[in-house]
Amino acid sequence: MELKFILESLLFSAPKPLSVSELRDVLNKSAADEEAPPETRDFKKVPVEVLETALSELAQEHEAAARSYRLVCVAGAWQFVTQPEFSPWLKTFVGAKNRPTRLSQPGLETLAVVAYRQPVTRAEIEQIRGVAVDGVIATLKERGLIAELGRAEVIGRPMQYGTTPAFLEYFGLASLGGLPAADELRRIPVDRPDALVTAEGVPTPEAIELPLVSPAEVAPEPSAPDAPATPSAEDEPPEPIQPILSPDPAPDDPPNPPVM
Repeated sequence: MELKFILESLLFSAPKPLSVSELRDVLNKSAADEEAPPETRDFKKVPVEVLETALSELAQEHEAAARSYRLVCVAGAWQFVTQPEFSPWLKTFVGAKNRPTRLSQPGLETLAVVAYRQPVTRAEIEQIRGVAVDGVIATLKERGLIAELGRAEVIGRPMQYGTTPAFLEYFGLASLGGLPAADELRRIPVDRPDALVTAEGVPTPEAIELPLVSPAEVAPEPSAPDAPATPSAEDEPPEPIQPILSPDPAPDDPPNPPVM
């Protein structure tokens, strides 16, 4: 029995998409079951790489068969989906479901910045877009397309944002590696604040290097003990201040008249 057919049967019967780790757990539990057939032990602890290869081969076979359905990987989980051209009959049979509200242009632009520059702060998004994004970020968080990833180790410790698995499901991507190339968006420079310094005084890896001053540069140099002190002009005592005396009266001046 081939591994890819076992995986096909599991995915065909699963009520939800299954990841590689979930498929591997099913194989291990089946091998540990004492009542299971002996051949189940042949697939115990199958390497993840072997499972991914088998799933890829199975997806290629279904695509080549040009059936009404195909096997795809969305947000890291595998599932069978019907081809888009059969949607009119499926809507009649299953019923039209309410599609999620489409994202606005500002929402798409902000989401693109987060997807390509994550983890990214609000200030960095605003530098790239040139407008405030507080309301847009709140909307994207409510819809589960982005999430808080922790605070940045810079001055102010702003919150960082990144995409979620719901983002991959919304755009039908297996992983972030499936995003189209956007090198220009990645190359846009942004000004980041200075990194923080830890309580022990050790800067974080992104901290700005501060110049170090040795004690020899701070302490004054001691004077030589044998050198005699040479008094300078500033060290000499000032001359005493001479009193200012009024001049003697001239002999031709008449004496002051007596006061009556």
